[in-house]
Amino acid sequence: MGDIVKQILTKPIQLADQVTKAADEASSFKQECNELKSKTEKLAGLLRQAARASSDLYERPTKRIIEETEQVLEKSLSLVQKCRANGIMKRVFTIIPAAAFRKTSSHLENSIGDVSWLLRVSAPADDRGGEYLGLPPIAANEPILCFIWEQIAILYTGSMEDRSDAAASLVSLARGSVRYGKLIIEEGGVGPLLKLIKEGNIDGQENAARAIGLLGRDDECVEHMIHVGVCSVFGKILKEGPMKVQGVVAWAVSELAANYPKCQDLFAQHNIIRLLVGHLAFETVEEHSKYAIVSMKPTSIHAVVMASNNSNSNSNLNPKKGNENEDVGVGVGGGNNKQGRISHHPLGERPRNLHRVITSTMAIHAASKQSNEGNDLANSYTPPNSNGLGNGGGKQGNHGNHQRNYSHSGINMKGRESEDPDIKATMKEMAARALWHLAKDNVVICRSITESRALLCFAVLLEKGPEAVQYNSAMALMEITAVAEKDAELRKSAFKPNSPACKAVVDQVLKIIEKADSDLLIPCVRVIGNLARTFKATETRMIGPLVKLLDEREAEVSREASIALKKFAGSENYLHVDHSKAIISAGGAKHLIQLVYFGEQMVQIPALVLLSYIALHVPDSEELALAEVLGVLEWASKQSFMQHDETLETLLQEAKSRLELYQSRGSRGFHHKLHQ
Repeated sequence: MGDIVKQILTKPIQLADQVTKAADEASSFKQECNELKSKTEKLAGLLRQAARASSDLYERPTKRIIEETEQVLEKSLSLVQKCRANGIMKRVFTIIPAAAFRKTSSHLENSIGDVSWLLRVSAPADDRGGEYLGLPPIAANEPILCFIWEQIAILYTGSMEDRSDAAASLVSLARGSVRYGKLIIEEGGVGPLLKLIKEGNIDGQENAARAIGLLGRDDECVEHMIHVGVCSVFGKILKEGPMKVQGVVAWAVSELAANYPKCQDLFAQHNIIRLLVGHLAFETVEEHSKYAIVSMKPTSIHAVVMASNNSNSNSNLNPKKGNENEDVGVGVGGGNNKQGRISHHPLGERPRNLHRVITSTMAIHAASKQSNEGNDLANSYTPPNSNGLGNGGGKQGNHGNHQRNYSHSGINMKGRESEDPDIKATMKEMAARALWHLAKDNVVICRSITESRALLCFAVLLEKGPEAVQYNSAMALMEITAVAEKDAELRKSAFKPNSPACKAVVDQVLKIIEKADSDLLIPCVRVIGNLARTFKATETRMIGPLVKLLDEREAEVSREASIALKKFAGSENYLHVDHSKAIISAGGAKHLIQLVYFGEQMVQIPALVLLSYIALHVPDSEELALAEVLGVLEWASKQSFMQHDETLETLLQEAKSRLELYQSRGSRGFHHKLHQ
């Protein structure tokens, strides 16, 4: 930067010297020229001082001020050169208004003030001594720009306390105005804010992270931050920073991802997903041991030996333990020699995803006989630098302590247990919020989340977490299941009916739907709807609660319930006939008829679609005949809102045709088609 500033300053310094020389040669208006010369010399001195301190100058105001100063010096030189005219004729025809000197003198004064302010604002905090920097003339028409320059300059050169205060000031500006936020970015504020996040005190890190989150209002702003390096800085903080700062960083990640979805994969590349899941799992899954999953794989032969001993003793004491959802590992290796059995020992690999937990436990039990032989050889092996008690000496012991300070996700766990409960809750809230926005419409990230402990964490937090944590967890599940609904591979791998994670999520979501009295209701209804194709025909426990939401509910709730049930009864669901019958058995037909006749338009169409699918798939239903569904569909086909939806009109005609085969028009009786 210093070389760039020196290049910028070269021309104005040369112009100032030319003005001084031309003023000495003036033959007219000598007094005015001497006044301009005096001010130009003062300005030249300041410019040379700036050149000597070029490496410390704040680049953005430097460019603007020097460009303005250069224009002033060019006009001054042109004016002074006119005063060098020799001969009577030249003097007669050279007209110089007196006001020109006053105007040029005023401009030089302003340039002196601008450069003086630039030197003061770029000086180290100790040299300024806390003096008020004032307002440079160049910013007279836009004082907020000067304030932004001053705060960013403090971020570069101020003390830690001053830098924290400057970041807080930028937070206030960014929160109050989108335009001010863009100005902060344009004037180079992102770089020093990221630097403060890395090396500042806790207050400074918080303020800087909050400022970054507020500045990411649109695609262009977030893209600029990505280029400056926000992903790597956030990743480092989420791994090793103070938990209070990590919570703000997680919130900032959620803001950037929400405003610029293209950055989702970039965050994932910097391990942000894994770190966020680690924060979510801290003191969450451990509280429910039946959901816990091994998070560390053995990293040495000694660890393999200890794991194998534990596995053998447990399997001998309780042969049926492999069928429980306890802490388990996976990876059953075989081999024709003992060495092969050691390297592929059970518990030597951790599970890749949650749905393999149960099958892996059974595999461990089946392989216990083979692993016994491997244990005989392994137990006789003593690792180098070992004291014979399983504890390495010297550096190896220190390395073990270092490893224990980090979780499987790579987070520094030292001192986290003693954190304030409110800070822990905020961390989980923001981690869930970040995962919510990162998962939206992103198959790769959703797969990464579902292969971790996140689904189990969401289930636990839905049950026991504070309201804000519950809401963000529900929204995250809604986005993940929305992606799984469209991606068959993800749906089959992450949401198998026998998966402990899937069962835990569905159980908690259904409890919320059955209570139907919280802000979590709509996202939970959407979760069940998104998972409609994962349920078996015999599993109808979710149909009843959804049908109840159709009755005398707020329009938005009834609409979401209709949409969710449509995913059960729609033709794209392989079990649509079974689910349609379940909806009828739960009393759904009468509620849907009421919504079609008397519901708001936002509810009418989803209710009509669902009713049409049910009639299409179960046309011989006595309940539909008694409810005169055929008449309802005929009435709906004549309404104005049908004229703008060809898909719905086609569905309605198909449903009517099917009903007419089994039911008499206008009759309340139930009539089977007579076969000739």
